[in-house]
Order: sequence, then structure tokens, then C-alpha cells
Amino acid sequence: MGENPWDPRQYSRFEAERDRAALDLLVRLPGDLEPREIWDLGCGAGQHAALLKRRHPGAAVHGLDSSPEMLARARSLDADVDWREGDIAGWTPGVPADLILANASLHWLPDHPALLRRLAGALAPEGVLAVQMPMAHETRHHTLMRAVAAEGPWAEALEGAATIAPLLSPEAYYDILAETCGGIDIWSTTYLHALTGPEAVLEWMKGTALRPMLAALDEPAMRQAFLSALGARLCEAFPPRPDRVTLLPFPRLFLIARRR
Repeated sequence: MGENPWDPRQYSRFEAERDRAALDLLVRLPGDLEPREIWDLGCGAGQHAALLKRRHPGAAVHGLDSSPEMLARARSLDADVDWREGDIAGWTPGVPADLILANASLHWLPDHPALLRRLAGALAPEGVLAVQMPMAHETRHHTLMRAVAAEGPWAEALEGAATIAPLLSPEAYYDILAETCGGIDIWSTTYLHALTGPEAVLEWMKGTALRPMLAALDEPAMRQAFLSALGARLCEAFPPRPDRVTLLPFPRLFLIARRR
């Protein structure tokens, strides 16, 4: 199986649309929070860790990501942030955190009950956990991706490729967080992204969801055939409007909790 490293340029093609949810999460942080230790888990290209450093200049801000390519982009920001390469699954802070941000990263990880308990346990008293996760599994474009993957000559190669799993219910997340946290705020929003450019939904998916499948297709011709088949299905399902804009509904789940 080949590797398909994160491509910061592909991911940032729709940066404004992807960034909207993170900013909506950050604006809901408690107003009295004065963190000294901040972690951005799955920091990507680093813009949110850099923003948190500007907002809290006296805090030690750490950005964790598994992608060397993304971290290279983060380091180019010249922000006073401690960038670290590593996986969230094995992460533990050296000292309890006052703020843990996990924006569009936890949905790739299994066993959310154990994961959320571990992250809440890494908080200092009154520390805050702030999470945003795409509710992507049931969306039309993810359903089409799985269907196309199972239909063609690439089906065997893609059988074991990782895809985003369904999230737990909001009530389940509440019950897990309520074991150790108060001030729990959970909500969901469906963004209607107005995408531009040819095969806009396919290009959107290349930045994240398609990475495991493209990594599983070593043969360039097979990879291109799969992308062509998926692109055709997506264009049929999400046709451009008269103004050449493609509308993509995209639901996301938000969690904020404060350690007691």
C-alpha cells in the first residue's frame, strides 16, 4: 500500500470554508478562560495555534500533528508555537492543559468514549476541551464515495481502506463528558459551502476524506479511473448552479466542556 501524505496546498484550496467551523468553535470558548498551557491536537497548517498564541501571548502553545508536510507549513508562520510531530492516539501532555483544541481531527480516531475520557483527564481544573468534528459519514458525498469504492475494479484494493466512521450521538458525548466536566455545550451546524471550480466536491474530498483510498491505489491508472468514476457521480449529485457555484451541505458537531 502506498503513502499519501497530507498536501497543504490541496487542503487549503477551500481554506475559508474549512476555517469557518474552527472560528465558530473558538468564539464560544468561555470568556474568563486565561490558559497557561494550550494544545492544538491535529493542528494542521498551524493557523489556529498561531491565533491562540496571539490571543494568549503569555501561554505556552503547542501544536501536534502527524503530518511533516503540514508541520512544515505551520513552522513557516513564524509563530511562537511549539510544533510537534506525533499522533493524538499516543499523546499525553507534560503538564495538565488549560485548553485542548481538537478541530476536525478526532473523527479519524476510534473508541470515542475512551478518547474523550482521556482528553478530559488531561485537563487542569477549570481547563476546557473544545472539539469540532465533521458529521460526514451519512452525507451524500461520503455515501457516494463508499458506493463507488465498492463497485469498480478497484473494490478489492479499497476494501480495507479507512473511512470516516459515524460519530456518537450528541447525548452520548454529553454523558461521557459529564463524568468529569461541567459547562458542557454541544451543538451542530450544517454549512452550505459555496464551492467554485471544476469538480468542486471531488477536489474538496481530495483534501481529506479520499486520502486513505488514494493511498491504497498504487497504480496511477487505477487511481485515475476511480477518481473519474467518483467525479462523475459527484457532479451528477452536486451540479453547478447557474452562477457556476457548487453547493455542498456539510454538517459538523461541536463540543465544549470544562473540567471540574
